[in-house]
Amino acid sequence: MPNVRTVTAAVRIVTVALALAFASNAIAQAHGIPDGGMTFDDVAAWLRERDHDAAISTDSLGNKRLASSADGIKFYVYLFDCNNDRCGSIQLATGPHTSATGKLELERVNEWNKTKRWARAYLNGPNSLWVEADFDLVPGGSYELLNDEMATWLKALAAIKPFFGLK
Repeated sequence: MPNVRTVTAAVRIVTVALALAFASNAIAQAHGIPDGGMTFDDVAAWLRERDHDAAISTDSLGNKRLASSADGIKFYVYLFDCNNDRCGSIQLATGPHTSATGKLELERVNEWNKTKRWARAYLNGPNSLWVEADFDLVPGGSYELLNDEMATWLKALAAIKPFFGLK
């Protein structure tokens, strides 16, 4: 008859083996971003799969971008670290309409940056607020991580209007 230590050791081994099996299964299920990153078409398709609009355009400086929106705030998607059409990082940016609210105070922008970890704010003129977030797509990026980063961006967008008193 096996003693208690033998049974306990056997249970621990089985538990560790099961934990490793589940962990490797979860890792295998992650949907990796292609080597080299994503193209503008890839990002547009990904946004549309999440029920966001995605229109590829060019900004006033000639940079290619995607336009989208959430919570009534328009935002842009820029791709960086590009090699041919594939890009290794993404920037989400918004310049919400602020002209009706009066002058934005630098102290309020600094408070945002002090209390909001994942999206930085800055003034691009006396009454021109911008909020941006950057994410790496490679190496080793996954769509699951990108979805999580997008959820964080959407939380930041939802916080902009009340934080800065915008209408």
